[in-house]
Amino acid sequence: MAQKIFKSGVKKEKGWLYFLDKKGNVSRAKMVRRGKKSPKKAPEVVCKCGVKREDGWLYFIDKGGDVARAKMARR
Repeated sequence: MAQKIFKSGVKKEKGWLYFLDKKGNVSRAKMVRRGKKSPKKAPEVVCKCGVKREDGWLYFIDKGGDVARAKMARR
């Protein structure tokens, strides 16, 4: 089960990949489709969250646009 860490409320648009960058901010990058050239643009920051990551957790942007985490299934 995932835990919500930060309520950012980001509205997701089609054609964009949303992720948590190294600084803990929500960023997005244009998705590339087969047969098309990749854009040379750097990812843009959508929301400054400043989330501190801990080992053993997977961080992601959930359906509501909030930052969430789930325990990694490792042995």
